[in-house]
Amino acid sequence: MSLNDPLANVMSQLNTEDRLGKKSITSNSSSKIILSVLNILKENNYIGEFKEIETTKGNAVEINLLNSINKCGVIKPRFSVEVENFKKYERRFLPAKGFGYLILTTSKGIMTQENALKNGIGGKLLAYVY
Repeated sequence: MSLNDPLANVMSQLNTEDRLGKKSITSNSSSKIILSVLNILKENNYIGEFKEIETTKGNAVEINLLNSINKCGVIKPRFSVEVENFKKYERRFLPAKGFGYLILTTSKGIMTQENALKNGIGGKLLAYVY
């Protein structure tokens, strides 16, 4: 079975399993984008350690959960956003100011909106977490 959006499937699985109180999950999807987003979630203490596992069907990712995600998901369509417009999308996808992160892809890699503001660059929105 092919997946239309592997990042959306991983984020949905994170959201569901974290809400159920699971301690770890194994996702059958693995890519550079997924690993970068998981690394951002780990840096901001939403998930614990994760590791990539080679299986016969491709690579999988084993993720340890900290049960600290209220909600996470992908943003479709992938809106292009400039530095001046971050507040507009923060109001749209995050529940309160300074609560949660928008994750975006920029010319300097995948980062949160706070890091993009510090660097003064815009990009395309990928996901949100709070």
